[in-house]
Amino acid sequence: MQQWVAEIAYESAGGPQKVVESFYLPTEDDVRTEVMRKGGYVLSIRAHKRSPIERILARSTWWQVQLLRGIMFRSTSVSSPGVALWKIIEAENNPMRQNILAPAREALSRGLGVIDALKALNIFDYGTLAILAGSEKANKLQEGIPHAIHSITQKKKNARAIMGTMGWLGFDVVTIVQSLFWGKDMVLGWFNDNRPTDAAKQAEYDHVVANLSLTWDILIYLSFTIGGFMAWAIFSFYMNKGKADWPTARIVRKIPLIGGYLRDLGFSDSMMAASRMLKGHVPINNALEQASESTSSPEVSRYWQEANDDLERGIGLGNALDRAPLTRSERMELASLSDLDQVATILESIAEMRTSSAKTKHSLIVWLAFALTGVFLFIAFGSAIYALTVMNMSMDSMMGGLIEGAL
Repeated sequence: MQQWVAEIAYESAGGPQKVVESFYLPTEDDVRTEVMRKGGYVLSIRAHKRSPIERILARSTWWQVQLLRGIMFRSTSVSSPGVALWKIIEAENNPMRQNILAPAREALSRGLGVIDALKALNIFDYGTLAILAGSEKANKLQEGIPHAIHSITQKKKNARAIMGTMGWLGFDVVTIVQSLFWGKDMVLGWFNDNRPTDAAKQAEYDHVVANLSLTWDILIYLSFTIGGFMAWAIFSFYMNKGKADWPTARIVRKIPLIGGYLRDLGFSDSMMAASRMLKGHVPINNALEQASESTSSPEVSRYWQEANDDLERGIGLGNALDRAPLTRSERMELASLSDLDQVATILESIAEMRTSSAKTKHSLIVWLAFALTGVFLFIAFGSAIYALTVMNMSMDSMMGGLIEGAL
């Protein structure tokens, strides 16, 4: 499903009238069919694209929390959360926010549910949508919204902690790199202008200076490369928030520790959503299917899909869920499953273990970043001390030449 903006001509008593309308449909052909059904003629169709400012506002935590709180508060006085969302959209008078909410308005006008409307906004991550969808399936969306808000704010705190640590470490590295970058030509130029006069020491001196230049070049280019990749990855994740997969995410998932951290978060969100749905007496096949759609991690999504396929073939639930990439302890819990009522409790327990594992990996990422930064700074300072040694060699040679000339 996607939002389309169509320029349409309608016949009227005063002649053809041209209007612009938005549609939330899968393809352009569906838009043309809908326009023909309404008696219009399509002049042009284009996919709706938000401006950069709209994308930044829509993906902000503040905007997401305010929208969910509005639905929660209004749904206490109206018939359903869908009606609450519709009233929020109708009451909005800011053109920019109206444009952001347009896909949800279109989805609701076509009879889709509140979860489909929130998905159409393309602003929430898969974990948040999993909590909301699980609560909606169990007819307890009002109770699930506070959990979704807590998840959003907790992820913001985690991201803020990582960004704060990385920012401080990055400042240290950038400071050293700037010193190397701006001082390299001056220092190496001085070395080249003050080579030892002793022919026996010139070869050793040139070799030392060449190694120093190579070391500084490696540090400078490596730091610029890593810094550029980090900036690109952060920007890409922010701008592609809500998408299932994209090239940057695939690259980041291949980084061992970070890939495991994202996988743990995916299992934590999807397991908790599945547990909440089962506690709300949602059919098991629907719960597994919804869980597979509640994560942006292909590995986690594939786990739920394969489990659902095995369940449809008549395999027991415990054996269907007992598969990789779950850990040995998690699989042992599922293998001992004997009562369907235990499933929700076990899934909730696994979600808590995955949350704990994600926190551990988060700490490891931070400490590893400190360690790698320390190694980088050690090499940078070591090379600087090495430069002083070379400079001392040149000064000794110059002083020796001056003394010989005086004698």
